Amino acid sequence: MQSSGENHQFASDNTAGICPEVLAALEEANHAAAESYGTDQWTSRVRGLVRDLFETDCDAYLVFNGTAANALALAQLCQPFHSVVCHDHAHIQTDECGAPEFFTRGSKLLLVRGDAGKIDINEVDAVIARQPDVHAHKPRVISITQATEFGTLYNRDEIGAIAELARKREMFLHMDGARFANAIASLGCSPKEITWKIGVDVLCFGGTKNGAAAGELVIFFKKELSQEFDYRLKQAGQLASKTRFLAAQWLGLLQNDVWLRNAKRANAMAGKLAERLRAAAKIEIMLPVEANALFVRLSEHLTHDLNSRRWLFYKFIEPDVYRLMCSWATTETEIDQFVGDILR
Repeated sequence: MQSSGENHQFASDNTAGICPEVLAALEEANHAAAESYGTDQWTSRVRGLVRDLFETDCDAYLVFNGTAANALALAQLCQPFHSVVCHDHAHIQTDECGAPEFFTRGSKLLLVRGDAGKIDINEVDAVIARQPDVHAHKPRVISITQATEFGTLYNRDEIGAIAELARKREMFLHMDGARFANAIASLGCSPKEITWKIGVDVLCFGGTKNGAAAGELVIFFKKELSQEFDYRLKQAGQLASKTRFLAAQWLGLLQNDVWLRNAKRANAMAGKLAERLRAAAKIEIMLPVEANALFVRLSEHLTHDLNSRRWLFYKFIEPDVYRLMCSWATTETEIDQFVGDILR
């Protein structure tokens, strides 16, 4: 049982603290003065590690958060008269306060549906075809989320098919990878296999949900696409003067595969929580548990009781489906406590 004054979070992987390796890297970066605005050794080392991880010569930039990463990446790819095709539950549509439209200075999001958070490629093709001439925004980017907002994953073949459609339509493919680490941990593939090797042009690689305090990577796999992106970052207030403290966190994550270990743990805890809820509490799991999120059907009475015991989580799908999110810091003890409170 939790102490009476403690909130416990299954609300989001954003609520977890900083992992020890990232804290240690920050402490090391804090020992002396260093060059500013990204000319420091930490930023240079991170860019080298990113190239090694993806096994290609790519350009990587640091920003403070995922909204900035997505919005500025899309702004780099789009003119104001362009549009972006995405799932109607994509983060860029539901949770970024219009930032993609704001930073693209007029681009439009074209929404499509699809089961379990993944875009239906036939709907994508159809919505592109409905923008035939100069009177409509010209489709320029297809954006997919990996892992999706429903905790599901695109496999290699699905991404490949979307990339092929993008090439056919002379469009770019953007990947919102706020939980990219969880996707790699679950799919068991190398990062290149589901990104540049099959046609992803830009990846926003999330660190905040994987043990960092702040700091996402915007990775351009075609370096010509990143021309003058540093100016875009500066104008948007995303060029940190003490960039080494963003970069140091990524050193903590990328060295010794901490990023992958953290993601594997979060995924494993989600799987364990799902098993316990099914077996012990007879809770219905509504979607496949493929990363670090699960979606469960809970009664209003049970939800109220759990909230009164300071368990925090969000309603995600009306009327009674809630998201439970595990993180690198979730423990088996917490899972035991949660299931125990359900069974009370």
